[in-house]
Amino acid sequence: MNNKEVVIKVEKFSKSFGKQKAVNQLSFEVQSGEIFGFLGRNGAGKTTTIRSLLNIMEPDEGLLEVLGSRFNDELMQRIGYLPEERGLYTRATVMDTVMYLGRLRGLSRHEVRSRAKALLERFGLTEHQNKKIQNLSSGMQQKVQIIQAILHRPELLILDEPFRGLDPINRQLVFD
Repeated sequence: MNNKEVVIKVEKFSKSFGKQKAVNQLSFEVQSGEIFGFLGRNGAGKTTTIRSLLNIMEPDEGLLEVLGSRFNDELMQRIGYLPEERGLYTRATVMDTVMYLGRLRGLSRHEVRSRAKALLERFGLTEHQNKKIQNLSSGMQQKVQIIQAILHRPELLILDEPFRGLDPINRQLVFD
């Protein structure tokens, strides 16, 4: 008997864009402690499913639950999300960006600064903390995105294309 909690539940989910059916009757579950890889060809509906799960897009039909309910604002503090596209303020510095996003997640200034310094060190970005995002390589920007997703120590982490722009060494760093 399996006693693990279901943290993501998708039942008979469908989504269309005009006449194009992006997702058709998709169902799956992810349990607590599980690493779940969502694979498919380009255009298969992976990002559409994630966006619908997080209530960024409205599903046409089906049930989508995160941590036991339809996604809502209260769940924001419990979930870390790395979107497919970069959502960073390119004219802000790395540290200002991480501080701002950490505060949005409900962390105190002290908590954000402490966690940010540790994560910047771990991801090899300490010497870049005062650089503007726009002056970083795409791989460094991706590492900042990953930091913002894990900074608040979420219960559930949803990563869409986490290794985009990373070389093999940094892919392994992120994986570790």
